[in-house]
Amino acid sequence: MKKVFLTSRDVSSLVMDPSYYRDRGQISAVVCFYFDLAPQKKQPPTGTLGSLLKQVVGGLGEIPKEIVEALRDQKKVTGGRELRLPEIAKMFQTISASRLNLICIGALDECVPEHRLKLLDSLREIVPKSPVARVFATGGPHILDEIEKRLAGRAGVLFVGASKDDIIRYIRASRSADTTPEAMDSSLELDISEMYV
Repeated sequence: MKKVFLTSRDVSSLVMDPSYYRDRGQISAVVCFYFDLAPQKKQPPTGTLGSLLKQVVGGLGEIPKEIVEALRDQKKVTGGRELRLPEIAKMFQTISASRLNLICIGALDECVPEHRLKLLDSLREIVPKSPVARVFATGGPHILDEIEKRLAGRAGVLFVGASKDDIIRYIRASRSADTTPEAMDSSLELDISEMYV
């Protein structure tokens, strides 16, 4: 069973560190895309999946002939055209079929909803045909239903969050480094910590 983990954004930087996997010889490629709330409209699913594909291809010694031929065919179209999402997904399947790739997508909840659904549909196509590929995604719990619906039982979910003690320690550490410590008293500290529990 394939696993797609939806977790706190704070975890993604640890998972996306390619040196961790390279040093252990476990994964051929770690490819990453991190969504940003500001330029949402400029992050269509073709760009996201295309960026991930480019990262995988960039790590290969030689580009598979199927991909070279597909790109050559695109240039033959009058004026050329960008690859479409199904074409990119098929190329991803070709490369990932025999290589253990970790696909990391950070802040998936910051992707425009209609783009996110198309991206999840593409991953649904890629994952079953790429038996050794793994997907790790981070985002808020409000997109959990989309993940479960689009990936139909192929998603495992791990919630990662701070405990009340973690939040209190963070607030106290921040207060001790604050140049205006009188701005927060212990009553306000308690109120803030209660909000996150």
